[in-house]
Amino acid sequence: MSELAQYSDLLIVEGALSIDVGAQPQLTDTRSSIAQDIKHLLMESGLVTKLLAQRSATLRSDVYTEIELLIETDTRLVPGTIELDTTAAELITITATTYDFGVITTEV
Repeated sequence: MSELAQYSDLLIVEGALSIDVGAQPQLTDTRSSIAQDIKHLLMESGLVTKLLAQRSATLRSDVYTEIELLIETDTRLVPGTIELDTTAAELITITATTYDFGVITTEV
């Protein structure tokens, strides 16, 4: 089975459907599709929003743990490989290992 046939999705850029010059939606596949799915999972869960007004470091850590646990529910990822990098003030960088495509990285 080819990589393209395994995971394919519409490409979303900055919250909007990405359209090519022929007015057709662009596609994303394999690693990019999984990373996009993780990003959308977190945005739809409301966990990222919980962090916006949270000043308590302890409560932020609790939300980060919730985020990790939610990401681990994706069956395409190897459990225990999800890492969150929260050193940047405005971004959470997520790194995880997939079963089929190696390491993926996305930012929320």
